[in-house]
Amino acid sequence: AQLRKIPYMLVVGDREAAAQAAALRVRGGKDLGALPVTDIVTKLRTERDTRALVP
Repeated sequence: AQLRKIPYMLVVGDREAAAQAAALRVRGGKDLGALPVTDIVTKLRTERDTRALVP
C-alpha cells in the first residue's frame, strides 16, 4: 500500500476482528490506532464528500 501511494491502510488482526475494529494508518506512517469500522467508514465518506483526500 505504501509503495502504491494508497492514502490509508487498514490492519485487522485477531483483536481488531473481535472488536469489529481496524488499525488505521495514514500514508507516510502515521498510525491513528484502532477504530471501530463504522467510524472509519464515516471518516472516509466525509473526506470523499468534501474532497479532503490528498493524493
